[in-house]
Amino acid sequence: MEIKTQTSKNIGIVGLGLIGGSLGLDLQKLGYTVYGITHREQTAQKARERKLAQIVSTDPSLLNNCSLIYIALPLEQLLNPSTALINAIPRNAVVTDVGSVKVPILNTWNKLHPRFVASHPMTGTEESGVYAGQYNLFKNKPWVVTPSEETDHKALEIVQQISLSLGSQWISSEAQIHDEAVGLISHLPVLVSAALLNILSADVKPSLYSLAKSISSSGFADTSRVGGGNPELGVSMAKFNKKNIERHLASYRNSLDLVEKYLLEENWNELEKILVNTQAERQNFFLKPTN
Repeated sequence: MEIKTQTSKNIGIVGLGLIGGSLGLDLQKLGYTVYGITHREQTAQKARERKLAQIVSTDPSLLNNCSLIYIALPLEQLLNPSTALINAIPRNAVVTDVGSVKVPILNTWNKLHPRFVASHPMTGTEESGVYAGQYNLFKNKPWVVTPSEETDHKALEIVQQISLSLGSQWISSEAQIHDEAVGLISHLPVLVSAALLNILSADVKPSLYSLAKSISSSGFADTSRVGGGNPELGVSMAKFNKKNIERHLASYRNSLDLVEKYLLEENWNELEKILVNTQAERQNFFLKPTN
């Protein structure tokens, strides 16, 4: 599937970490020529070795060759892009991002580029950096777009075409609703999981730690997985989605307090009611729709 513009086969990616690197691998497989931009030459060399793009450079002026550009930078850099980067992006190119918080990104980039499309592929691993990219990271995963009134409809269509060609599930949402939703199902779990892991170093005596480590299995591994991910990403989520996470943390704290209350009261009937409800809720939440 081609982008129907003058430089239809050239795609730029700024940032070649997990998401950017994975995009580079998959887009090359689809037949596109990928121009990768990194901040440091050392990173660029590693990206070349991994073949994350056909052309890798620290010079953003290479983006002049591209009709579609993915900004795959950390949130802090995405919200404070360099002047050199902004000046290098062609005004007729389609620009999109992969950031996990959309309201502040829209507020920033709608002013910077006329063909910006705010988007967020909902996928990832615990890995980060130039060695993290992998094939098929986006296959069967949601790709959320949050258009505003200013969004160029043709640009939106182009981003959709590429996302579908990567095997993603296309979802459109209001930016505010997106940020509330990811705060609940993505950002809150990271902090809850991190708090659980923090117990290991803060409150567990050595003998208990040793035994717990020896006998832990998939339950603890699954529960703690997202808390063991990229610290920079976790802080960025908290910083730029603060209000939504605060509200979800308060709800979680109330729920945890209720569980603690029934535990202290030895009110096993009420505790069982909660567990019966959560068992059903999880099944309903992850139930796949039937055609």
